[in-house]
Amino acid sequence: MTRASLDKRPEEVAAMFDGTAERYDLLNSLMTGGLDRRWRRAVVAALDVRPGERVLDLAAGTGTSSIPFAEAGARTVACDFSFGMLTVGLRRTGRLPEGSRPRFVAGDALRLPFADGVFDAVTISFGLRNVADTDLALRELRRVTKPGGRLLVCEVSHPPNRLLALGHRLHLRYGLPLLARVSSNPDSYRYLAESTLAWPGQRELAQRLIAAGWGSVRWRNLTFGVVALHHAVNPA
Repeated sequence: MTRASLDKRPEEVAAMFDGTAERYDLLNSLMTGGLDRRWRRAVVAALDVRPGERVLDLAAGTGTSSIPFAEAGARTVACDFSFGMLTVGLRRTGRLPEGSRPRFVAGDALRLPFADGVFDAVTISFGLRNVADTDLALRELRRVTKPGGRLLVCEVSHPPNRLLALGHRLHLRYGLPLLARVSSNPDSYRYLAESTLAWPGQRELAQRLIAAGWGSVRWRNLTFGVVALHHAVNPA
């Protein structure tokens, strides 16, 4: 993996996730101290899907984030560009009751394989910073969302408190690289640290959502701003 930047090579990012697919959910929990579960619950509550709605969960990975939407009665599509992640997700969700299974679709966030205006709600968790063109991905998400449909972005962010922000940066610069040294897949840890440091803050991401055509944009910090939820509506 090359040094993480906002000019990412999709094939390299996909290959990295293919290599971590089997242990991806476990690594997430270990790296976040279990906070990832709390963040996923916040996403489910904030999107507030209803039975019969069509929901797109982009960058869904193994589908862990998609299952609660399907269990709520929504017709859920779990879309990802990593075939390794999708393969693991298909195997794991195959054990669930049919009504709790999302439908897995391979797709590129910059060229979504869906018609215009087909989803009532779209969401992406910890995946927006992995795409090569954030603004194009936001426009694509809007394209496939119905007028009045809603968007929820859950992504790493930057604590507004200066002292917490300093501690967060130190952890990313020095803590995660230490984990990388003992990991079987050190590139994933380095990429996580570098992509988080390069990612814009809450206000800048909100401005990019507005520039992509989304309306009623607002955000809410989780865990002191280490993660943020951005809400928006398609006004078209």
